[in-house]
Amino acid sequence: MSETVITKEQKKTLWFVISASSVGTLIEWYDFYIFGSLATILSEQFFPKSNPTAAFLSTLATFAAGFIVRPFGAIVFGRLGDIVGRKYTFLVTLILMGGSTFAIGLVPGYESIGIFAPILVLVLRLLQGLALGGEYGGAATYVAEHAPASKRGFFTSFIQTTATLGLFVSIGVILAVRESMDIVEFNDWGWRIPFILSAILVGVSVFIRLRMNESPLFAKIKAEGKISKNPIKESFGNKENLKLVLIALFGAAAGQGVVWYTGQFYAMTFIEKTCNVEFVQTRNIIAIALLIGTPLFIYFGWLSDKIGRKIIMMIGMILAVLLYRPVYRQMYLLTDIQYKTEIPSEKNITKTIRVTDAGDSVTVKKTIHVYDDGSNQILTNTAIKRKAGEKTVEDKKEVTLSGEPYYALIGLVLVQLVLVTMVYGPIAAFLVELFPTRIRYTSMSLPYHIGNGIFGGLTPFIATILFENSKTASTPAGDPLAGLWYPIIVAAITFVVGMIFLSNKPKADVDE
Repeated sequence: MSETVITKEQKKTLWFVISASSVGTLIEWYDFYIFGSLATILSEQFFPKSNPTAAFLSTLATFAAGFIVRPFGAIVFGRLGDIVGRKYTFLVTLILMGGSTFAIGLVPGYESIGIFAPILVLVLRLLQGLALGGEYGGAATYVAEHAPASKRGFFTSFIQTTATLGLFVSIGVILAVRESMDIVEFNDWGWRIPFILSAILVGVSVFIRLRMNESPLFAKIKAEGKISKNPIKESFGNKENLKLVLIALFGAAAGQGVVWYTGQFYAMTFIEKTCNVEFVQTRNIIAIALLIGTPLFIYFGWLSDKIGRKIIMMIGMILAVLLYRPVYRQMYLLTDIQYKTEIPSEKNITKTIRVTDAGDSVTVKKTIHVYDDGSNQILTNTAIKRKAGEKTVEDKKEVTLSGEPYYALIGLVLVQLVLVTMVYGPIAAFLVELFPTRIRYTSMSLPYHIGNGIFGGLTPFIATILFENSKTASTPAGDPLAGLWYPIIVAAITFVVGMIFLSNKPKADVDE
């Protein structure tokens, strides 16, 4: 379907293709990102509680492991997609992802099965990464091969919204479950519900995808006997195509990956762990910014059809390099109580005691400090006396914002999301147009998943390590901006490579 003008029937088919592909991909992203959205709680469930920092870093490393195997999933399922077909391949990835996510919700905690808990979670996380490695390339390719060449940026941008919407849905489900029960119950077992719900979501998506037909371009080359017998060899053994893979990786996907994960996941980690903003409010801030910013994926995808993919992506890269440090500095200052004036008369101390269904006695003491800008700092001391006689004590220091600081923080996250939409909105069409149909699934999936899975997916982990390593005896709080050097450097390198080697004009489809 290369013509710009399409019939009413073709348009109807195209929107069904986009809807069916997007729903399935959104669910896969939901499954994949729900782990990161619950990282702070999972660190307490699957790792020893004796060292909270080590447990959190171990959780981030497990989260990152799913990203590291995504390129392998791209190779395995990319080959399958170029030989068997787009439709059936990402049907398999959907089932694999859903099953792994459901299983994570059933894994017993560290206190029950010890070291086997993190091992099982790691194995399931690796299966999630393999599944996602095959999903995105198939969905983007499938939609692009149904769309008119002159409108690929616009139509593939709907697939681009699914990653952010998947994160948004994961946060929404977590908050809904969290608000429906006591915090102790949520931390004990309620966190499992979002994982288990995945089974229902995947079942709906499988039903929808079974009604889909094969991509017309793939069906055409299959009928003509032009399917690649060895897409991996053609993609990476051919010198010219390998050069395109490397340019796609270092000139676009690597920088796009770090910008995406900095603007959403590291922003969430930074607000919650570095700025100590309360759990629910952190996710509300991210969710509101996501809701406002998501339509821009479609806008920049549409704009890339008019002025080219390269120029939009490169502007997003260089703006990230220039803006990250001032944006994050302001985020930190908005939440730092050193720069706020306390109102002593508003100080409030409460103490509650209750008995859970399991017979445990829970005593919660809250000390609330109120500041002149409407912010609160809540010091929470939770003592749990187990029915069996064991007693645990947990201390938390959290900040809640209101008024101007709260909305300003949403605005600063939204600035980052604008950059995310600039680099991510056009990239599916860009990658699809770079490679011929016969090896497209394999060729585009690998640079995308190395860029996003390794360069991007490691962003929260590496940035957190850089921040922790900045803590010294003289500066025990560390440098809150230290973690930003990683995404800034990667985005800067990608900008330089992209400006030199990328073309702003789409490449003609070789086999169409």
